[in-house]
Amino acid sequence: MNKDKLIIFDTTLRDGEQSPGASMTRDEKIRIARALELMKVDIIEAGFPIASDGDFESVRAVAKIVKDSTVCALARAKQVDIDRAGEAIRPATSGRIHTFLATSPIHMQQKLRMSPDQVVEAAVAAVRMARQYTDNIEFSPEDAGRSEPDFLCRVIEAVIAEGATTINIPDTVGYNLPHQFGNLIRDLIERIPNSDRAVFSVHCHNDLGLAVGNSLSAVLNGARQVECTINGLGERAGNASLEEIVMAVRTRQDVFDCDSGLDTTQIMNCSKLVSGITGFSVQPNKAIVGANAFAHESGIHQDGVLKSRETYEIMRAQDVGWSTNKLVLGKHSGRNAFKSRMSELNFQFDSEEELNEVFARFKTLADKKHDIFDEDLLALVNEATFESENETIKLVSLRVCCETGEVPSATMTLNIDGKEQQAVASGDGPVDACFKAIEKLTSVGVELQLYSVNAITTGTDSQGEVTVRVEKDGRVVNGQGADTDIVIASAKSYLNALNKVINSDGRTHPQLGNV
Repeated sequence: MNKDKLIIFDTTLRDGEQSPGASMTRDEKIRIARALELMKVDIIEAGFPIASDGDFESVRAVAKIVKDSTVCALARAKQVDIDRAGEAIRPATSGRIHTFLATSPIHMQQKLRMSPDQVVEAAVAAVRMARQYTDNIEFSPEDAGRSEPDFLCRVIEAVIAEGATTINIPDTVGYNLPHQFGNLIRDLIERIPNSDRAVFSVHCHNDLGLAVGNSLSAVLNGARQVECTINGLGERAGNASLEEIVMAVRTRQDVFDCDSGLDTTQIMNCSKLVSGITGFSVQPNKAIVGANAFAHESGIHQDGVLKSRETYEIMRAQDVGWSTNKLVLGKHSGRNAFKSRMSELNFQFDSEEELNEVFARFKTLADKKHDIFDEDLLALVNEATFESENETIKLVSLRVCCETGEVPSATMTLNIDGKEQQAVASGDGPVDACFKAIEKLTSVGVELQLYSVNAITTGTDSQGEVTVRVEKDGRVVNGQGADTDIVIASAKSYLNALNKVINSDGRTHPQLGNV
């Protein structure tokens, strides 16, 4: 029996980026898009072009480089949004416009201040506008999970008649339960006369921890596209997790009459890449990609796995990109071995100059620690990328004095707009002293909201990866830095965040503004 195709729509670059502090640069979005394309994701929602010039350029850049996946741009049901989205996806081999308008009573009354008739008219008009740019049009009735079924049917029938080819049903606020949401999808497909002319999709949020459950219930009831993100990243509690959706369907082929075409062996690489870029660590007990996902501590479990893996594992670790074997690089490794390993990690250098820069960093690190692991390599690439992008402030040197019974002090030298400046500051600890010295030199005036330290690999010579989250005037950004010296890593992460604050542009939220 031939299985239906389950279309995977990844919105890490759009909805995932709406997580506070998860903002991504254009180059970071390109790296993630390339990884998603390699994984054979069907549709990549690259962003919200009207949000800012930076968002527009990011979507356009992704549209230019991605060839095997469809590149999608989000737009509210407004002419200016749709025109901007159409222009952004113009270079794409395959492009899609995703337009949306709220249909729940609370959204129509409180947010839109529009009558149901006006909403239907605006939705149809939006699809008509989008047809000027592409025949691949997706329409979402926002907050469909709390919309009245009769009105939902009316809106969807109208937009399909106008030319929408995909109908996405969002559980925007994560309100639904799996049996309710599955029934909704089935009823819509059955009740809408022209439902056979469109693919029905779902976009579930995790406010009650049910995003994956609701998505799978929808698939069982006829949905053939699922919108999801790597690691479940997304607004508030996040979106449905791509890796959980894909592996649930693939593992339970006795239940599902469809399957995705994804290369699941690339899941771990994508997970690590997104985690490294956004600074959002993956919890150890996270399904599929968590560090403990394929770990067994119980003696009973260990005995069972040794006798037969299937006793306690419902999927192979290798099928999602885990491996018990790691290629260990060291100071004696050559440039070709380094390049080869980076290629295996799905990272391609844009130029020989970029390769040489990262390889030089690798050699410096190899002199400090005996074994270089994959996580170290990814951290090196992330650091090189961070430093090359909009780096107004650069670390020149750092001297920290920390002695029992004495107040820690830091002497910081920074290059600010091409000029070296130095400051000395004291603090409660060496990191606090560093941050105060940086603030004394830069006067950016941010509020530190998060400071997190993680060992990238095992051993006392492990690199420390520091993530900071700072806020200024309502904008929240993440900064990252890595070094075998945790104080230097902290300074790097703080400077990375400040550079992002200094060079950031204002972004429009896709759910805000007049429609």
